[in-house]
Amino acid sequence: MEPTTEQREDFQPAEERRESRGNRARGYFREHPNAKWVVLLVVLAIAAGVFFAWQYYSVRESTDDAQIDGHIIPISSRVPGTVVTVNFEDNQFVEKGTVLVQLDPADYKIAVQKAEADLADARAASTAASTGVPIARSTYNSQLANAEAALANAQQQVTAATAAQREAEANHHRIAADVQRFSALVAKDEISRQQYDTAVAQEQAAAAAVDSAKAQVAAANSRVAQARAGLGAAQTAPQQIEVTQSRAGSATAAVARAQAALDQAKLNLQYTTIVASQPGIISKRNVEPGQVIQPGQPLFAIVYLEDIWVTANFKETQLKNVKVGDPAKIRVDAYGREYTGHIDSIGGATGARFSLLPPENASGNYVKVVQRVPVKIVFDKGQDPQHLLRPGMSVTPTVRVSK
Repeated sequence: MEPTTEQREDFQPAEERRESRGNRARGYFREHPNAKWVVLLVVLAIAAGVFFAWQYYSVRESTDDAQIDGHIIPISSRVPGTVVTVNFEDNQFVEKGTVLVQLDPADYKIAVQKAEADLADARAASTAASTGVPIARSTYNSQLANAEAALANAQQQVTAATAAQREAEANHHRIAADVQRFSALVAKDEISRQQYDTAVAQEQAAAAAVDSAKAQVAAANSRVAQARAGLGAAQTAPQQIEVTQSRAGSATAAVARAQAALDQAKLNLQYTTIVASQPGIISKRNVEPGQVIQPGQPLFAIVYLEDIWVTANFKETQLKNVKVGDPAKIRVDAYGREYTGHIDSIGGATGARFSLLPPENASGNYVKVVQRVPVKIVFDKGQDPQHLLRPGMSVTPTVRVSK
């Protein structure tokens, strides 16, 4: 059996083998002159592919640690009550303002009626108190005028009584002088005893008149004191009017309190009807008819689909050239299609800082780990009219960075 070319080469020296292969290669290219151009084109194509791949990936950053986020609005009752009806099911789409839960409003209707009655009573009291202010002002002004007139009259009576007293004293002095002269004359029998006795009686009557005049002066002075006291009491009219005005103000404040209580009662009645605060999909239903609920108790949640975004956790080494506003493409795993968007903001701290147990390296046992920073990417408008994108879906965003 004749040995093959490879077997023959095995018995040749190494230099001869290399020379033999080179001769065959040159012979091949001599037989196929276009082959070297094909090889050159292949090499250039590979180099161009590597270059364009480098160009493409050098300005793009991507991560698969990302998901869609959105507003999930928890709905609870603001008042306690018994559930009468529940008008929704899980995963149902509802519009804003749709009545979802109705509580029994009977107690709250009664509270409104009571508040209305209290308000009417407060308004009546306020009207009476306000009407009393001008009446009191007129009454107090009249009392003041009467007190001043009474004081003036009493002072005039004192003046008259004092004049009468002086007149009685003068008359008494004159008669007393006559009695002294008559006593000397009666001793000489120049006048009769009867005439003397008459003079003595007149002197005693004049003394009694003096005492009476003094009493009248004292009485007039007491009336002056009484009139002054009455005037002092009447002069407190401004303070009394202020008291009356204060009572009227208090009554007005009571009206305001009653009005506030009525408004609160009406609000509580409105709160018995629980409506959708935003359009969205109902989730996490936790309420049934007949259930007694308390304020703040979670009943369900509304997933608001009008405003969704992507939270992408990029490695910190990927953020060197990432800036707010950079465009991005978001591939959604659930639908296998891409959406467009842009970077809205970059997180203020790494995800580890917000974890339940943040890493603590004070012990010195430090192991450097590449951290991830949350980046918010918002979708461009009008790409999801049917609201197919839901919070929690996994996505792969690719950001075109600007160097």
